Amino acid sequence: MGVAGSSSGPAGSPPGPVLDRDRADRALARLGAEHEAIETSLLALQDHAGRRLLEGAELTGVTKDRWASAEQSIALLWTYFDAYTAAVEGAREVRARRRWPSREDLAELTEVLQGDGITVSGGAHAHGMPASLTGPAKLSEHFSLAELVTRMNELYAASLDTVVTADAVWSALPARIDLLAAELHRTRSLAHSVGVRPGDHPAGDDLESITQELATLRAQVVSDPLAFWRSAPGSSAPGGGRPDTGRYDRAARALEDVRREIDAVLTVRQDAEQRLVKLRDVLSRADRTLTEARSARTEVLAKIAGSSVPAVSGPPTALQELLAAAADHRRHARWHRLSPLLESLERDAEDELLRARDSLSAVTAPLAVRAELRGRLDAYKAKVARHGMAEDPQLVERYDVARRMLWSAPCDLRAAEQAVLRYQETARDVLTPRPEGPNDRINGGNP
Repeated sequence: MGVAGSSSGPAGSPPGPVLDRDRADRALARLGAEHEAIETSLLALQDHAGRRLLEGAELTGVTKDRWASAEQSIALLWTYFDAYTAAVEGAREVRARRRWPSREDLAELTEVLQGDGITVSGGAHAHGMPASLTGPAKLSEHFSLAELVTRMNELYAASLDTVVTADAVWSALPARIDLLAAELHRTRSLAHSVGVRPGDHPAGDDLESITQELATLRAQVVSDPLAFWRSAPGSSAPGGGRPDTGRYDRAARALEDVRREIDAVLTVRQDAEQRLVKLRDVLSRADRTLTEARSARTEVLAKIAGSSVPAVSGPPTALQELLAAAADHRRHARWHRLSPLLESLERDAEDELLRARDSLSAVTAPLAVRAELRGRLDAYKAKVARHGMAEDPQLVERYDVARRMLWSAPCDLRAAEQAVLRYQETARDVLTPRPEGPNDRINGGNP
């Protein structure tokens, strides 16, 4: 309400100098405006949707206790207002006696307007009000008009805070919870259609947990809304703060996580066959590569002497079994089981293909070394021929030695490499010009 009263002296003391007619009329005009504002506020509180909801709800916890106190405050407010109304009407009657009030009339008006002669029978004690709100319990209380307005303002603010905060929570949370519950229902239907059920899939268990949490949360919000109110720090205005949506927000995030999981399952259902075909192709390539590696190993052992050739593992039978299980899940529409299995298989199949390729590379390494030595030997021979030294006896002899080693089986790679190096060194010596002698065979040019 927030209306201010006129000033008066301490309780029991004379109200001060007698008011003249003009001051008394101005005071009565202010009283009329104050009375109208107070009445409007009380009627608005009486008709407030939050108050009607509180009256009809089965309350629990904090809200039950605070509403019981607020109901007593509202009843006491009307008791005070009736006393206030009677005082205002009495003052108006005194003023209405004469157009030009006598001194006795003005003294009586001054006593009503500034004195503390307003008596409220019963008061706080009769309404069970705590001493912290209305002072010590008394069978009757005496007020000035200003004191009565101050007391009504305190009771009104406390009552309005309870009503407004409860209404704010009820306006915000139950509707949001209902919308989330509807989304949860749609998600559960979709989850069941792809086999995501409690006990069979973690997302199904999560849906069950979210369902229980939303039901519990809604019941608690309806019966104890004030437990879900977060007051604004430093705010003394009624309804200062906001609804506490922490539990609702956590449930919404959990449902979003479940939706993403179900979307992943739906994606699996749409492209499962394509992914299975790709998996079979990858595993087939890995198997062929291992077969090639085993064949190459046999060749290396036969053609390369003294070479350490790593063993080649067998085909990935465990992955083939898992692939068969994945195909079975697809046939029986067990999408929730197929989804994680496909992801695991795709990783393992790629790893298996890389392992097979590494194995082939390791097995064929000696053959690659032999091929590199053959290429180097022929390259130097061609270089020597370009310089017209192909018939040099020493070069011919060392070339024949290296060639026999590289083109015979089994090939001793170490000995063959040394033979190629000797041929290279001889070629460099032959091709290096020696200007000190006129009989030098080389006409110039660097190797």
